[in-house]
Amino acid sequence: MPARPRTERARRLRREATDAERLLWRALRELDLPVKVRRQHPIGRHIADFAVPACKLVIEIDGGQHARVLAADARRTRALNGQGYRVIRFWNS
Repeated sequence: MPARPRTERARRLRREATDAERLLWRALRELDLPVKVRRQHPIGRHIADFAVPACKLVIEIDGGQHARVLAADARRTRALNGQGYRVIRFWNS
C-alpha cells in the first residue's frame, strides 16, 4: 500500500533537511531526553519541523523565506495551537 502524500512529503523533508535542522536534530538526539522528539512530524494539515507529542510542543526552524510569509506562519501557529500544541520558533541563523 502506498504511503499517504503527507507522509511522503514528511519523508522528503527529512531527507532534504536544512543545515540548521540537521544541527538541531543532532543536538536533540545527544541530549537523551526522556520524551520522544520527532522531526518533520505531521500534525493535522501541517508538518512540524520538530515535535514532542508527549509535551504538545512544536519547534519550528525558520529560514529567510519566512520573513516574507509572516501571515502564513501566524495561521500555521494558530492551527497547531488548535491541535493543542505550543509552538516556538527560531531563526535558522
